[in-house]
Amino acid sequence: MSDLKILVVGAGATGGYFGGRLLQAGRDVTFLVRPGRAKLLRDRGLRITGLGEDTVLEPPLVETGALDRTYDLVLLAVKATGLTSAIDDFAPAVGPGTLILPFLNGFAHLDALDARFGKDAVLGGVAKVQTTIDDDGAVRRLGPLQSLAYGARTDPAPDRLADVDAALRDAGFTAALDERITESMWAKWVFIAAIGAVNSLMRATIGDVVALPGGPEFAEAVVAEAAAVAEAAGYPLPAADLAATRRTVTDPGTGGSSLYRDLLGGHPVEGEQIFGDLTARARELGVAVPVLDLVTLQLRVHQHRIG
Repeated sequence: MSDLKILVVGAGATGGYFGGRLLQAGRDVTFLVRPGRAKLLRDRGLRITGLGEDTVLEPPLVETGALDRTYDLVLLAVKATGLTSAIDDFAPAVGPGTLILPFLNGFAHLDALDARFGKDAVLGGVAKVQTTIDDDGAVRRLGPLQSLAYGARTDPAPDRLADVDAALRDAGFTAALDERITESMWAKWVFIAAIGAVNSLMRATIGDVVALPGGPEFAEAVVAEAAAVAEAAGYPLPAADLAATRRTVTDPGTGGSSLYRDLLGGHPVEGEQIFGDLTARARELGVAVPVLDLVTLQLRVHQHRIG
């Protein structure tokens, strides 16, 4: 078993789930949380519910501002809107040999992390999980998907990458070292952008959209735009990933993305990180993305309205 000391930054739907599973598997895990979340976790425990499960864990916690040591691995699982403050919060945990594994959407977060900690310290990562945070603070599973992929963004790879792999494997979810992690990150970006665009523009679930005339064709057009940006950037989607994304955005059983849930709830959304950055890259690469431009503007209007 790995002896890495792991700091999980964010105990929400993603960090709470994977960090909780690592804790269950006996890994040395501590959660860095803000005072409000810390109180809730101390009072009620870290709960993972849904799909017939009701697990309650008592996670080791450290509140922001109270870090007094470094860790071997930092798992960063916060909303992109909280990235800047999160970097300041966990910076004291980063020592000379610390590796940072972020699970955020898009690529903009990598620029910020590289600038602060150096590219050699920052891995690439893709998290796939169907979870949400309930009103009572529990992590609720909405579906069976639960996987992490991770890999080096530099050559040679960091010395402790094998230790990271050992720490994340056999912990109750699928974990894989990915030698083409940047390509995988692009594939996920296209996936979440396509679903989020259909949901947001139509204000409906994928199932509701594709059930109507023109719906499947619209969804396919969104996928084509996003995939064209990835290809122009030098990371064309593998055929299997492209086919899987197309199936998902035309599947009557597909619901709404987390971005869509945030949008309907009147909450801040990751519009700039998922769509603003993607459309900016499209312009730099000379790729026309009229539908994605429209989504970007719509989400900017939403963000402006809620302040």
